[in-house]
Amino acid sequence: MQEVGMKPRGALMIEHRLIEKMLNIAGKELENIRREKKVDPVLVDTMVDFIKTYAYRTHHGKEEDILFKELERKELKDLDRRLMQDLVNEHKNARNVVKELVEANKNYASGDQKSITTIIDKISFLIHFYPEHIIKEDRVFFPDTEKYFMDNELDKMLDDFWEFDRRMIHEKYEKLCASLSKQYGI
Repeated sequence: MQEVGMKPRGALMIEHRLIEKMLNIAGKELENIRREKKVDPVLVDTMVDFIKTYAYRTHHGKEEDILFKELERKELKDLDRRLMQDLVNEHKNARNVVKELVEANKNYASGDQKSITTIIDKISFLIHFYPEHIIKEDRVFFPDTEKYFMDNELDKMLDDFWEFDRRMIHEKYEKLCASLSKQYGI
């Protein structure tokens, strides 16, 4: 699974490239929404599922639950510690924006045409927020904080990333089945 010589930041940066692809799709859909004055709620749900599952749970999960926790154990420079907290706060802010997008999309699908403005606003926020956030991580935070770890610690962290990914698919579908079972009284 693990590529020889890969470091944890490499894995995270590869995930950033996929997130950027989804942001490009979201940007094209935003153009369609603005032009046609209508929303494809299923596509918005699909984008939200990607963001929640891949960007938040999988990607941010590795950052917050593994990388940041390991960094908490280190004697960080104040600048690095502040930047890490800024990144956590940005993650929280983005999750709140997605909650608002979900609600607006639900309202739109129920016939509330005014929700289109909120959908445009929230998608627009995400496609402008994430590129700057990703640059901050890729070019500043990851290289600067990688220096706090020995090679064996980086290898262990990368192994933890792969294990985290391995569990993710099971977690997602266990939750889906639990939710559906509850819905059907099973």
